[in-house]
Amino acid sequence: MRLVLFNRDLRVTDNTALIEAIDGETPVIAAFVATPEQWKSHSLSPIQADLIWRRLTALDSELKQLNVPLIYHEAQDYAAANTWVADICDQFAVQEVFLNCDYEINEAKRVMELSEIAGSKWSVRTFDDKCILRPGSVLNQKGEYFKVFTPFKKAWLKIVGEVIVRKPQVSALVTVPANLLYDSSSSFSYPTRDSSEWPVDSHEIIQRLRDFSADKASFYQAERDFPALDSTSMLSPYLAIGAISARQCVARLKYDAVNCSLSTGAETWLSELIWREFYQHLIYFEPKLCQHRGYLSWEKNLKWTGKLDHFRQWCEGKTGYPIVDAAMRQLNTKGWMHNRLRMVVASFLTKDLHLDWKLGEQYFMAQLIDGDFAANNGGWQWCASTGCDGQPYFRIFNPISQGEKFDANGEFIRAWIPELNSVPNKFIHKPWLWNEFENVDYPKPIVDHKIQRDITLALYKDAKDQH
Repeated sequence: MRLVLFNRDLRVTDNTALIEAIDGETPVIAAFVATPEQWKSHSLSPIQADLIWRRLTALDSELKQLNVPLIYHEAQDYAAANTWVADICDQFAVQEVFLNCDYEINEAKRVMELSEIAGSKWSVRTFDDKCILRPGSVLNQKGEYFKVFTPFKKAWLKIVGEVIVRKPQVSALVTVPANLLYDSSSSFSYPTRDSSEWPVDSHEIIQRLRDFSADKASFYQAERDFPALDSTSMLSPYLAIGAISARQCVARLKYDAVNCSLSTGAETWLSELIWREFYQHLIYFEPKLCQHRGYLSWEKNLKWTGKLDHFRQWCEGKTGYPIVDAAMRQLNTKGWMHNRLRMVVASFLTKDLHLDWKLGEQYFMAQLIDGDFAANNGGWQWCASTGCDGQPYFRIFNPISQGEKFDANGEFIRAWIPELNSVPNKFIHKPWLWNEFENVDYPKPIVDHKIQRDITLALYKDAKDQH
């Protein structure tokens, strides 16, 4: 008997652990273990928890077609989950456990401890499935990991070769007691929030990928920064929970490693997928990133002098800067935020409000349907200028000019801040200058960007000088 453990790889197609487990002769069972206390400590968002639960229903159906029953269990944390897995292995005489690796520190420890529990009774077989190229396979000439993205990307493109998507065969039939099986009429004990705007059927997810690759990818470079346009792939939630793989995305682009025959837009989207791999590789080599520490050593010297009241106003979308507030309201309502705006609001929190990037990192994870630790951590440290290949600390987004550049007529702003519907386009990014602003139910800016910029430059320079 073989057991496949699912975690953030909730798919049948192109799932390495599942494909390797099924040989057509040996019976295979699958399991998903919910860990609510562990999720709480990792700030899993309720909307992503709901997406995971709904995706399990689709996964259960697809596994049944392969004669693989899906067992469901809830344990408080990873340690309790491992104990349960050991019991299941004893109960079903499991000889091999198959699972795909996650590279965060707690997840890596979970697999190590499971192997220790297994001892000589059964084996644990792990696979590098989360990235197209496994961590440790993309190194510089000194045999070290890359600390800058562009050289990493060039090396990645040279190595990647043909990207092949695999499908599993049908397993030998096995029977599992009904009380152990996944039951879609139940739910997690973990809080959930409606994610029904996001389909979970594999055919619908793949269709999203097909539609984007066929219709939007070529315009991605030109349109991706404008939040009022529907120009992004909207696949990030599925990549985050593993309902689709990065290999499937690259294969659908029909990337040719020899001729590099992609449109400019498709090349830009491919770069975004490689950024995802860059951050996954980074947490593999730098476990400190999973321990609330900055990548750059001088980060610990930064003085975060901001007010917690300002953090609350940032969270609620009440800073008085329309593009920032519209973005935060989109996040709070939809559990998703346009990527350009993620950079804008992160810069505003750290460099206008002088609040620790870790506050923003945690808040994003607690809200985002596409929350992924490595990508979220990497993005926040990039914006805070504390990360690997982060933006220079003196690069500070101006929330007014960012709005003027990427939402010139305020279309996105008005969609999320109806209080500003009456404000003319001329003042939509600086409504406090409009002579009728006193009649608008919207706050004045909580800080002056120009003043805060100067303070930021001094704080960062001081931190680096101390180092």
